[in-house]
Amino acid sequence: MIEHCRGRHSEFVFTRGGSPVTHIYNSGWKAARRRAAARYEREFGRPCPAGFRSIRVHDLKHTYGHRLRVAGVSFEDRKLLLGHKAQHVTTHYSAPEIGALEASERVCQLESLACPAISVVRPHAGTVR
Repeated sequence: MIEHCRGRHSEFVFTRGGSPVTHIYNSGWKAARRRAAARYEREFGRPCPAGFRSIRVHDLKHTYGHRLRVAGVSFEDRKLLLGHKAQHVTTHYSAPEIGALEASERVCQLESLACPAISVVRPHAGTVR
């Protein structure tokens, strides 16, 4: 949908009649999801996943914030792009992922260190749980 709308306006992705869409009403969003689910089923010949049917605009904003962080966009720029005034909200939308923890694992793989940052602890055979 985003790629379909991109380039129609010089500044905004979502527009109607040349003006930016500033509010998305729930009934319109639900109708768009139903149409998208029906199209998915027609084009792929299988039922639409439940997550696809229930995605919220808010979920898209979280995904955008997360992808900005993964792409290395600075905190200040993420805050601006997400339209936040409070820093804690930007942090919530673009929290770190497991990949950041995996990076700490690589640090611990240095020969002088033998401390895994991420470990899976399994019970020994015969251990009572």
